[in-house]
Amino acid sequence: MSSDLKWFKSSYSGDQGGNCVEVASGVHLVHVRDSKDTDLPSLSVSPTAWDAFLRRVR
Repeated sequence: MSSDLKWFKSSYSGDQGGNCVEVASGVHLVHVRDSKDTDLPSLSVSPTAWDAFLRRVR
């Protein structure tokens, strides 16, 4: 499944290999994974939950 997703990092993420996450939008879920180890399982949440999270961190 995750191989079919288009993953992206935030424009705030640098190329230094720091603590970054990647995000991909699926049909019914938003997927989040560790950019340093993309073979680990991703966290999947509803678009509503993802929007609420983004509102909180902004």
